[in-house]
Amino acid sequence: MSAQSGTPGTTPGGGQMWGGRFRGELDPQFAAFQKSLPVDHVLAIADLETNLAWSEALCDAGVFTADEQVRVRDAIHELARHWEAHGIAPDDPAEDIHSLVERELVARCGELGKRIHTGRSRNDQVATDLRLYLRDRMFAIVDGVERLCHVLVELAAAHADAPIPGYTHLQRAQPITIGHHALAHAEALGRDRERLIDAIARMDRCPLGSAALAGTTIAVDRDALAERLDFTGGATRNSLDATSARDHVCELVFACAMTMTHLSRLAEDYVFFASFEAGFVRFGDLTSTGSSLMPQKRNPDAMELVRGKAARVQGALTAIMTLVKGLPMAYNRDLQTDKETLFPALRETEDCLAITATALRDVVFDRERCRREAERGYLNATDLADLLVEAGVAFRDAHEVVGRAVDRAVELGVELHELPDADWLALLPQLPNDRRQQLALEHVLARRSAIGGTAPVRVAAEVERWRGRLTEWRADHEEEELRA
Repeated sequence: MSAQSGTPGTTPGGGQMWGGRFRGELDPQFAAFQKSLPVDHVLAIADLETNLAWSEALCDAGVFTADEQVRVRDAIHELARHWEAHGIAPDDPAEDIHSLVERELVARCGELGKRIHTGRSRNDQVATDLRLYLRDRMFAIVDGVERLCHVLVELAAAHADAPIPGYTHLQRAQPITIGHHALAHAEALGRDRERLIDAIARMDRCPLGSAALAGTTIAVDRDALAERLDFTGGATRNSLDATSARDHVCELVFACAMTMTHLSRLAEDYVFFASFEAGFVRFGDLTSTGSSLMPQKRNPDAMELVRGKAARVQGALTAIMTLVKGLPMAYNRDLQTDKETLFPALRETEDCLAITATALRDVVFDRERCRREAERGYLNATDLADLLVEAGVAFRDAHEVVGRAVDRAVELGVELHELPDADWLALLPQLPNDRRQQLALEHVLARRSAIGGTAPVRVAAEVERWRGRLTEWRADHEEEELRA
């Protein structure tokens, strides 16, 4: 702490903000048990913003003079500069971030540091701090989603026409392109971004002025207060709800858990792609490691860790939903523990987005192997059935005919388009031999040119659409920065 830092007071109750009725000291083990500063110290700057806005509201209400508000403002700015430069001592004796801020303001501006708590409670204070903090953190996660989408889009652009086997049930199904696969994951992440933005918007209301549960007695302009703190949704409309609501926490963690679920699915694909059995991709040295025993190993560790960390964020959602499900209205101390679960979940999500983007920038597809494998395994069987349908065969009958043709090809150890002429004529009399060329990989891909299809021309068009979408997202960021 700075030389101006205060020490715990000597008021009854051990100098705690709540100590008026208390004469004895807390049990030391309980004092440590209920202390939240090691977790909520990350709210320090948000708490200073809340204090500054409240001091201005108190000045407007006549509780502070203009000179007193300036003294408080200067003390807040000085404290913010100190903490930004030096951080907060992890062993500080303060109970929580609010008592630490009050103690430090008292050390800098005397009794004004105590008077600033007039008309408010730690209940509406922490609710406001948390929303301010989450707004910044969630936009950082949104930015991480956008950066990963950019990587996927450029991966798709580089491989728009590169074939690779597509799978259902982890069985080879039909050929797709690498670009189509990359954009599939981008689509999922795009929905995650929408969820995050929607959740942030619902959270964007100011609880300050709700006091403990019944509302403040000070004649503050709560809409002006919300505007000072840049809450675009104005003031919350019910003080009881405002101090106890944590559905925005649940919703934001759900958005993170869904994002992590999508990252885990992406990771699973790439762990498989990197296996010796598939051999579709090779991760570079940036995000893969070896074995301490087996010199030949190159393990896709980044993808495996992302897949593993998804479980922790999903667990955080369950923990927070369980935390709030049985709480009566207004504040309960249980809510202190939400941050112990929430903050690591946000950090894991942000880190995993960044690491996934790094890993995908570092990955190299073996295009030739991918192409060879896309031509094997009868992945053009559906196209053969479609050709029969075009020749007038009902699809169910065509399905059965092609099944017999596949059996014969398996027996001979050839692909469908490699069936000997005699077998082709016997099994597929409706199709002349020259229709075999329609089963070539290029034709199979090109046929799927409808919106959402894997045809290279469609993938290239989707890349351009995505680039436009990313440009719009960047413009939204610039507008947000200008507004801030």
